[in-house]
Amino acid sequence: MKITFLGTGTSTGVPQIGCSCKVCRSTDVRDKRLRTSLLVETERTRILLDCGPDFRQQILPCAFRRMDAVLLSHEHYDHVGGIDDLRPFGAFGDVHLYAAERTGEQLRQSLPYCFVEHKYPGVPQLQLHAVRPHEMFRVGELHITPIEVMHARLPILGFRIDNMAYITDMKTIADGEIDYLQGLDLLVVNGLRHEPHYSHQTIEEACAFARRLNVPYTYLVHMGHHIDVHAAEEASLPEGIHLGYDGLVVDTDRI
Repeated sequence: MKITFLGTGTSTGVPQIGCSCKVCRSTDVRDKRLRTSLLVETERTRILLDCGPDFRQQILPCAFRRMDAVLLSHEHYDHVGGIDDLRPFGAFGDVHLYAAERTGEQLRQSLPYCFVEHKYPGVPQLQLHAVRPHEMFRVGELHITPIEVMHARLPILGFRIDNMAYITDMKTIADGEIDYLQGLDLLVVNGLRHEPHYSHQTIEEACAFARRLNVPYTYLVHMGHHIDVHAAEEASLPEGIHLGYDGLVVDTDRI
């Protein structure tokens, strides 16, 4: 399974508009972060994890092939703002979106023209599927189990895909959800910054969460500009935990 980090930044992206901090001024391409999104691919199946407003820019360098599923963690704009740009993938048939029922209702309100019975020509060809925590479903040969995490007081979804998991925008997680994350080979999880935040994990909290799960390989995403430059921040992390960066490709068969 190949995982491509399409974006690893927080809702404002990095550099942040109007900021001249050393991270925003950095010339290291690893410090240029689009909004968080991942592409998970096997030879037969392709899954997009979150579809933010940078999706068009993120997907252009990738091969144009069928998108078998789009998994949405929640309805905030930095995770769903690129859904209209899925329209070219209608060339391969309907694009299937999987989201919590609340997220689906929000999409029907914000993108009504995508979900009416009689669509005008050229709109995205989407099929919306409601999923619930702990109810496993399959896309191709991949087994997907949604889990619930808390984004401050908002319940949102993470996704386990076989032996990897993607969790973003988490602040806390109930003990009962941990059972669904046992035996992971790879974890992708949010770590916003070092200072506490009311709705996101800090980098230290993300590292503690990875240690709790005893995952051999963890990559942090959804990072802002209030951290050190990539090289320095990466060097400070515990063994087995890394900063994700835009364009990083990880082959789970080789780790």
